[in-house]
Amino acid sequence: MLNIVGKRYWYFAISLLVIIPGLIAMGITWSQTGLPFKLAIDFTGGTILELKFAKAQTFKTDEVVRVFGDFGLSANDVHVQPSGTDTLIIRTKELTTDAKVNIENALRTSIGEFTEQRAESVGPAVGAEVAERAGFAAAIAAIGILLYITYAFRRVPQPFRYGVCAIVAMLHDVLVVLGAAAIFGLALGWEVDSLFLTALLTVIGFSVHDTIVVFDRIRENTSRLRGIEFETVVNHSILQTLDRSINTQLTVLFTLAALILFGGVTVRQFVVTLFIGILSGAYSSIFNAAPLLVVWENGEIGKFFRRNKTRQATA
Repeated sequence: MLNIVGKRYWYFAISLLVIIPGLIAMGITWSQTGLPFKLAIDFTGGTILELKFAKAQTFKTDEVVRVFGDFGLSANDVHVQPSGTDTLIIRTKELTTDAKVNIENALRTSIGEFTEQRAESVGPAVGAEVAERAGFAAAIAAIGILLYITYAFRRVPQPFRYGVCAIVAMLHDVLVVLGAAAIFGLALGWEVDSLFLTALLTVIGFSVHDTIVVFDRIRENTSRLRGIEFETVVNHSILQTLDRSINTQLTVLFTLAALILFGGVTVRQFVVTLFIGILSGAYSSIFNAAPLLVVWENGEIGKFFRRNKTRQATA
């Protein structure tokens, strides 16, 4: 039988190896910009253009992004939103008058004649408010998850532990996603936007969902397999849910992989963030959350510190 719980510290070590480079990247970005991530126009402000084209057409957003790229703006600097079949709403970093004129001329040549319906500069206030509300929502969700799991598992010993371990696994996935954002920011110039917050909140939901499935099987087996060591019960429960967890996550990951390859540049960063977060959630649900219950049940953290104190006293 595969002994996942018995090798729990190896899996914990793998998690640290994944998280630490992200934390280092966040530190480097902080030293350069004063923030842990590079922020997109959603948070820094920019220019909004609303262009109404003379002919209805199916817009290719990649073509619009390419035109802006010819003037030194990356895909992260340009958000294109079609409105109907004849209007584009484009949000980009703040443009000078000359730059705006040159870009609009290039768009006319590449896509077609249009009339400028709106051109205005916007500040970062909306993005800051969205980020604040997203952080507040995540905190409320974590508290709600903790209380719900504690109540749902009230018939097993120490139900509060299940809630705490689920939150720890969720924080693991959050750190992985944040670290990946910082690494991609340094390596590829990617920036954090409002879609990133959407992806992060989605990852939180997926992470907890899969963890609860494993915990629920542990709850069932705890009452059925009385007299058996808790570590054995947890390992058996993980193996029972392993196929379901892997199959469920693979279905999502295959879909996201297809979107990464064929979905276009405008959604690629969003989809990559989801892919990394859901992959991390699948890992943490199996290899982190349930093994943490065993660590807590066995009092291994306290034993570790007592052992260190004994060594220091002996020295």
